[in-house]
Amino acid sequence: MNILLIGGSGCFINNLIVKLNKEGHRVYLLTGAKYDERPYQRVFEKYRFGYDSSSLNEIFESIHPDLTIYMGAYDTNFNWRREEEEAVNYSARTMNILMSYVMAGSGRFVYLSSQEVFGADYANPVEEGTEASPAGYKSMVLSQAEEMCENYRRTCGKDIMILRLDHVFGIPESAEDAGDLCSRMIIEAMYHFTISVDAEHTFSLLYVSDAVELVYRIATAGEHQYHLYHISSGEEMTEQELAKMIQMDLGYSVEIVPKSRAQHKCILSNERYRAEFAGNFLCEPAKVIRKQVEHMKRYRRVFLYGEEKKKSLTERILDKAGGVWKVLVPFLENLICFVICSGLNQWAVNSRYFARLDLYLIYVLLFAVFYGQQQATFAATLSVIGYIAQQMTERSGFDVMVDSTTYVWIAQLFIIGLVVGYMRDNITKLKREQKNERDYLSMQLQDIKDINDSNVRVKDALETQIVNQSDSVGKIYSITAGLDQYSQEEVLFYAAETIAQLMKSEDVAIYTVSNESYARLFSSTSKKARVLGNSIRYQELGPLYEALAEHKVFINRQLDENLPVMCNAIYDEADRIQTIIMIWSLPWESMTLGTANQLVVISALIHSAVLRANRYLAALEEERYVDGSRMLDEEAFMNLVHAYMGAEKKGLTDCMVLELVYDPQQDKKEISNIVVSKLRMHDYVGILAGGRLGVLLSNTNRKDAEVVIKRIEEIGLGCVILEDSGE
Repeated sequence: MNILLIGGSGCFINNLIVKLNKEGHRVYLLTGAKYDERPYQRVFEKYRFGYDSSSLNEIFESIHPDLTIYMGAYDTNFNWRREEEEAVNYSARTMNILMSYVMAGSGRFVYLSSQEVFGADYANPVEEGTEASPAGYKSMVLSQAEEMCENYRRTCGKDIMILRLDHVFGIPESAEDAGDLCSRMIIEAMYHFTISVDAEHTFSLLYVSDAVELVYRIATAGEHQYHLYHISSGEEMTEQELAKMIQMDLGYSVEIVPKSRAQHKCILSNERYRAEFAGNFLCEPAKVIRKQVEHMKRYRRVFLYGEEKKKSLTERILDKAGGVWKVLVPFLENLICFVICSGLNQWAVNSRYFARLDLYLIYVLLFAVFYGQQQATFAATLSVIGYIAQQMTERSGFDVMVDSTTYVWIAQLFIIGLVVGYMRDNITKLKREQKNERDYLSMQLQDIKDINDSNVRVKDALETQIVNQSDSVGKIYSITAGLDQYSQEEVLFYAAETIAQLMKSEDVAIYTVSNESYARLFSSTSKKARVLGNSIRYQELGPLYEALAEHKVFINRQLDENLPVMCNAIYDEADRIQTIIMIWSLPWESMTLGTANQLVVISALIHSAVLRANRYLAALEEERYVDGSRMLDEEAFMNLVHAYMGAEKKGLTDCMVLELVYDPQQDKKEISNIVVSKLRMHDYVGILAGGRLGVLLSNTNRKDAEVVIKRIEEIGLGCVILEDSGE
């Protein structure tokens, strides 16, 4: 099985790697940091990329993992000392990982969360169905990450699991890895000789080895009934009890200081997990805590001051012996070569052909070329000793010392050796500097390549847009200009169809704002687009209204099912929201800033067509209404009825046409004014064909029309529903 692990170095992920390797799986690792050099266990392939890298899609595509495990709450790449800043980074990077998995990944995705999403007090073990109660930025962002996983699972149909682990602890490998409650207590005890505890805080500890075993069992299972599971040992313990264990194992005086006595109990229920995946816990907390205390005492400077972990005596001796050996090897080689050279020189002196050959000079020159000045000096010194010893076998020591030839030979030997050695050392230094510069430039070149790859993708997308002309401004304008063929009453209806065509979405709704609080559905292209209903209080739509109020396009990045995926508003001359355009479905690759900008352009062009229609109707308002009333004349009313009925046939709206039954002796103007007071702002009263008086109910079905009919009957008038708009 190909398994992709995502997370920073630490005892948890390293134990997980060991387990997966032992079970025979091929393990790939995404470190989450480009220049991370922290130690990991051996894996098949390691990818040193940040979570915000554009290469995540390619990584998922190349690995094609059967299982992806994201360390989540236990990822050591995130430093939660600055929670506010890290919360933003965590959310963005988790979103990028999930998007890459959904777009290019395969297999199962497992997200590891923790008990920190529950910040309240629970008398009984917390079950999976309990709503999260985050307290603090970290717990809030962990809860949001769970919601993101759930939304992606439900929306995309992917096999995404969430595992909440209850107070995982282990023997840390570094100061950055010591983030669990037990490690923090031990560090506090060693540094301050006190342990601060919440005396009534009750929890359950889960050793990392047990956590790895249980996570592996559920992650590699063929089938599972639920998408959320709690993993907990279920054994209750208080901070006071834990502190006493640490106090006993430390072996010196440590004071336990209660800082709070507020009741706080949170233990995750593991009944769902046990019922489906029978699991046993192998480690006793007391024994493991004792080992953890001993380990952290032994390397106290590592955990207190962040120093590097000291090696054992044997390791230090071997390291030093290795270093000494590396230094001694050239000298030993020099001595051996000197012995050989002395023997050859003795033989050459007595030779007829090689008597004038200076083997000592060749010997010094070779060591100067291969080792530099230091070994050249040592070789020259040995050569002088050998030369003098050889000369003293033939002459007295006094004759050798007063012979000027001896000093000339010695000077020649040292000059040649030192000069050649100096040149060799300089050349080696230049090569090393060039290598360092080449490595640095190669690293910069790789960064430039990454940036260029991103730019190439953007360029290709823009080229495709220009070639296809499906998203170009010219094409958009030509399509929106088609709205001019419709009558003034039909423009907004067919604007929804036009937006759906341009945005490649089947679910578009257009709301018109009737006052500062309410917006009325005018037209829509599907049942899904009408999910908010015919009338909404748009100011209560939270982040959607906040974005529109700031003249921004709303993008539903949290995948909230109760809000559209994208929304934009059209404003009037007084900068008030006039029309709201909602897009309820978009392809994943289209939820970008470019698509949002495209919606802004489309909205502006739609607004232009609507504005022309509204100005035309306003100019003819006096001619459209019968004098002294809110009753449309026959031509204007029938045009409006035909527009609504045509839009209804195309599924863009609902409407009902009523004929009023009244005493012919009554004045139509008075009747119309009374009826208008009982209708909504978007309903109309007008003259039907043949001089009859009618009512047009917009965005109304037969059931809703019955409510209006009752209102009209209460004022002494009758109503008949007309099935044929041409009547």
